[in-house]
Amino acid sequence: MNIIKTLVLYFFLMNGCVSASDKHQQVLNSLKLPDGFSISIYADNVPNARTLALGEDGVVYVGTRKQGAVYAIHDKNGDGVTEKKYLIATGLNMPNGVAYKNGDLFVAEVNRISRYRDIAKKLNNPPKPDVIYDKLPSDQHHGWKYLRFGKDNKLYTSVGAPCNVCLPEKNIYSSLVRLNMDGSDFEILAQGIRNSVGFDWQPGTDKLFFTDNGRDHLGDDIPADELNYWSKKGQHFGFPYCHAGDILESELDVDKNCKDFSAPEWKFQAHMAPLGMRFYSGNQFPQRFNNQLFVAQHGSWNRTKPHGYRIAVVNFIKGKPVSEYTFISGWLTCEGEVLGRPTDILQMPDGSLLITDDTLGVIYRVVYKGKS
Repeated sequence: MNIIKTLVLYFFLMNGCVSASDKHQQVLNSLKLPDGFSISIYADNVPNARTLALGEDGVVYVGTRKQGAVYAIHDKNGDGVTEKKYLIATGLNMPNGVAYKNGDLFVAEVNRISRYRDIAKKLNNPPKPDVIYDKLPSDQHHGWKYLRFGKDNKLYTSVGAPCNVCLPEKNIYSSLVRLNMDGSDFEILAQGIRNSVGFDWQPGTDKLFFTDNGRDHLGDDIPADELNYWSKKGQHFGFPYCHAGDILESELDVDKNCKDFSAPEWKFQAHMAPLGMRFYSGNQFPQRFNNQLFVAQHGSWNRTKPHGYRIAVVNFIKGKPVSEYTFISGWLTCEGEVLGRPTDILQMPDGSLLITDDTLGVIYRVVYKGKS
């Protein structure tokens, strides 16, 4: 009977004839997690939810890309479901990146970074933002930004390539950058990064790892998407001359060698589209997940047979990535239908994980209730 109900629900889902809650339940029923883990809807009706930042008192800030809005959500009573949603801003230019520090919210649009002062006390009446930096390129192509604070209290973000593959005229493109929280001391840390929409610092080492999406239109299986490690200022990761550490770009007439650039620490399958990522440092999950890297793989578009649409874990041993496996699957059905696309991951104070889905417009909550 359960199989029949699921098939009927799936039919009506595809034909737009079910309620939002039924759609959400259908997706949840399709998702597969390891034993002992469960997933639920933490917040719904968050259109195009992309990246997450944790504020005070458990308030979570949500950036979007296509929606142009920034939200704050709050599970005030701690039951695993948000009761309040606040609209912080609207009409912005792809405000994908959000970061929180000392009571202030920072939002990265395509061409600028703004600061919403004392936001935690003004959720019902958000203040007008102060623009702290407005000299970023305005190109829409790979223009959306990821935004995080490092332990040095500086803001980190990246500037994507304005193309699939090209030689950008300015050094600011295809770069990792950082700046002070007042917008001063802007500096380029690394180049040769095509499109990074996720990074995190490894616990215990504070090494900065980041995802990078490889170029399109070279076929189903090349080049690999990348997990890279930034170690020093001036580092170059290959784009557009070399892809995934071993594929020279054939469309550019330049004398380059892949050995001249920093190679990936880990290679994902081509077109997986790894986006947001977090090293797990909580106390809720079993010990085998400590300091392991959770990656939201948004899923392929430039591939004959789609893949991705999952949460993966990159297994680290002695500080180095050694393997990769699926943690959550089911957003891509056996028939090739896409039910959702995970985009970012946030660890909450209780050790649970939040995951955004920019297609379904929800935020999931993953908890562990099994035996450790």
